[in-house]
Amino acid sequence: MEEIYKIPMEEETLLSLSDYLEILNRRKWSLMIPTISISIVAAILSLILPAVYKSTATILIEEQQIPSEYVKATVTSYAEQRIHQIKQRIMSTSRLLEIINQFDLYKKLRVNHTTHDIVTQMRSNIKLDPISAEGMDRRLGRTVEATIAFSLSFQSQDSPQKVQQVAEKLTDLFLEGNRQERSKQTEEASRFLEDELNKVKFSLDSQEARIARFKEQHINTLPELLQVNIQSLNNIERNIEMQQEQLRNLKKQEGYFQSQLINVPPDLEEQQEDKKRLDELKVLLINLKSRFTDEYPDVINTQAEITKLEKQLAKQKSINPAVKDAAENPAYITLAAQLSGIQADIKSTHQQIVIMMQKAEKYRKQIEKTPRVEETYKTLTIKRNNTRTKYDDLMQKLLEAQVSQGLEAEQKGERFTIIDPPLFPEKPFKPNRLLIVMIGIVLGIGAGVCCAALREFSDNSVHSAEILTMTTKFPVLATIPLIITPQELIRKPQ
Repeated sequence: MEEIYKIPMEEETLLSLSDYLEILNRRKWSLMIPTISISIVAAILSLILPAVYKSTATILIEEQQIPSEYVKATVTSYAEQRIHQIKQRIMSTSRLLEIINQFDLYKKLRVNHTTHDIVTQMRSNIKLDPISAEGMDRRLGRTVEATIAFSLSFQSQDSPQKVQQVAEKLTDLFLEGNRQERSKQTEEASRFLEDELNKVKFSLDSQEARIARFKEQHINTLPELLQVNIQSLNNIERNIEMQQEQLRNLKKQEGYFQSQLINVPPDLEEQQEDKKRLDELKVLLINLKSRFTDEYPDVINTQAEITKLEKQLAKQKSINPAVKDAAENPAYITLAAQLSGIQADIKSTHQQIVIMMQKAEKYRKQIEKTPRVEETYKTLTIKRNNTRTKYDDLMQKLLEAQVSQGLEAEQKGERFTIIDPPLFPEKPFKPNRLLIVMIGIVLGIGAGVCCAALREFSDNSVHSAEILTMTTKFPVLATIPLIITPQELIRKPQ
């Protein structure tokens, strides 16, 4: 090739295929050196990168086997929420360190790295990817995208067997974590409802005891006894009116018999004479004793006659002992007996009226107190009824929670099921050595092309007479051929 002096190019020219071949020939080392270097580096990198193995398990989220219309589950969290909660527990430092020590993982990292770095590395090696599908949400009544399964994988530079074992361990932890989480939620729900039920029962018993004491204190003024008290008061008032009417009639009869009794003498005529004679003899005996001794005959005879008359009058009085003043007149005795019976009836009737009036006053006071008692009693009853309703509601919920707890104990609720267990990784998950080599070759070619193009576009030399003529607008009269000296032969060709 002929070498021409460097002259700045003022105009762009179109290059032909021969021009490109000439440029390629001229810049072949600028193209080949980057391409070969980068390809070799990529090949070496693909060989020295450690193999990373990956084992993956697919876990299905099964719905509750028994319809929720029959048994309502007390687990309120969604499957996605529980998955993240379980993941956070498994990803804890203590749990990951336990797994690392159990399977003797990351031997090389333990030499120069801290425990925190190793745990962080393991966290990055555990991948959890949800698998979603569209379905009908019964609670919302619309189509939503729900998680029906998820994949759990573990990747590491350790042996394939260890990678599989760790993946199985993580899968078991997820399954057990879900079971424990659901059991814990059902147990906590049952325990909470039972505690609340005991509190409400204690409050209900206290209110029942308070109402019982209130009833005992106001047994006769309770609202339910108001009608009974009113009816009893009305009956007593009617009885009082009847007794008062009877008392008036009895008093009329008393007045009648008293008027009749005035006109009837209490004794007969002969009885009156005996009494008169007895009185005279008593006067005579006193006069005689004032003058004579007791042995005087007249004194003895007078005293004997007095004794005889007294016995006779006493005998007559014993025939009707109830008659006042020992009346002997039969008519007088009859009227007096009737009057005495009527007076006894009047006294009894009056006592009954007083007793009934006292009872009536008692019932009036009870009726007056009933509105105030009713207000307090109604407040206590409403509070008791509300507590009873709350108690019944909690009892129903507790029974449902206990049934749900049994559902979880028998694994009949929502659960995680392995559909694809962790498999033994037969080949490394990464690196993809062939892909690294191919990328290295592509990057090497690109780098070589860029290097060659850069050198070509930054070179302002003229390499042919035609380009010089087109650039200067002057014809080329002569060209000097390229003369290669021995010193140039040993130089590296450009």
